[in-house]
Amino acid sequence: MRAAGLALLVLLCGCTLVLGYANKARCTGPTYDAQGRTTPSYQVRRYRDVCYSDIQHLWLGRQVDRHVFPYVDGGIDSYGELTGGAVEYPVLTGLLMWAGAWFADNDGQYLFFSALLLAPFGLLTGFLLGKLARWRALVWALGPPLVLYAFHNWDLPAVACSVAAFYCVLRKDRPLVAAALLGLGFAFKFYPAIFVLPLAFHVLRRRGSLDAVRVVLVSAVVAVLVNLPFVLVGPQGWAASLTFQVIRPVDITANSIWFWWFRPLSDPANTVFQSVVGVLSPVLILASFAVALAVGWRRRCDLAPHGTRGNSTDFPLLQVSGAMLCGFLLLYKVDSPQYTLWLLPFLVLLPVHWGWVAGYFAVDVVLYLGVFRWYYAIENRLPDDIYNNVAAQAVVAGVWGRAALLASLFVVFLKTERTSVAVT
Repeated sequence: MRAAGLALLVLLCGCTLVLGYANKARCTGPTYDAQGRTTPSYQVRRYRDVCYSDIQHLWLGRQVDRHVFPYVDGGIDSYGELTGGAVEYPVLTGLLMWAGAWFADNDGQYLFFSALLLAPFGLLTGFLLGKLARWRALVWALGPPLVLYAFHNWDLPAVACSVAAFYCVLRKDRPLVAAALLGLGFAFKFYPAIFVLPLAFHVLRRRGSLDAVRVVLVSAVVAVLVNLPFVLVGPQGWAASLTFQVIRPVDITANSIWFWWFRPLSDPANTVFQSVVGVLSPVLILASFAVALAVGWRRRCDLAPHGTRGNSTDFPLLQVSGAMLCGFLLLYKVDSPQYTLWLLPFLVLLPVHWGWVAGYFAVDVVLYLGVFRWYYAIENRLPDDIYNNVAAQAVVAGVWGRAALLASLFVVFLKTERTSVAVT
């Protein structure tokens, strides 16, 4: 893609990010109480108007409003509640949360300054996808997920690290830089670590076992170096983010197959069920990883674009990475709406039929609208049977539609014999 095309792509991505911010900003102001919380009626508006974001919501509850530096004095109590400066995210995301509040006095300003911090990562992702896949990158730049989720949580930096890693290995043949970027991405959100093994397998086929080991070591060393200062200064606060994720129950906020498939067993009060899922979910996720890696190793598909033949022993890095992410999203005990941003680059970089893209977007929008309208119905007791209203049915349709698409894309990704990566 020429410079003018890339500039246009980034501009369009910027316009979408502006729309994304405007969508979330509907929940802010016009006035604020003494704690900086939006008034009037934030508790009603966030779900009724479908403009909720974790960024605005966590202005209160994580000491963000008090500008407490994260992790150092925090922890998690016996009820699973985070205390002090502890947050439920990895350390670099915790720093972003703290930095976004530096000049903020209320949740509206916090959303604005956080959006300013996050937007460059969204633009960088669009730029790199344009370099890799040309105009197919419009799926990222103009897709509904960027409007819905760009500023829903702090996921854009992790997505940018993952895409940058793929760019470094596929276009620059710099696997160690890619490994470092995945280690850095792990310090934003945990999921980029999923791609370290496929990268190592890719390098193993091209360069041998020693370089493959180096890939794993570089990624691990970067992750450790970023986390180590927090471990030394505030071990309890640092560990609290991990503990929070491990003990998080499967409940109505999970939006996963585990909650809806096993109702009414999936009551948070059912400790036996919660314990079983806490073990079964990661076991099945690891099994899906093993299947994807084994299929990729067996096939050793050609990565060359447009069906041209290259080294037939290349390991299908993108295909296996995408399939592993599908397995994780399908089988993890909790699903957050913004996880769609994680999958979106693979819908760009792998030439799947447009029907899969449109279908995923449609189901995702149904689930997004259904979830927050359902929460509104629950909080306002409308109706008494919360599982039989229209919003609840939309959630069910979204959860199972998404599950079917993820299971299908797991297979589709692995069967794809080429990528959308453009020739330099």
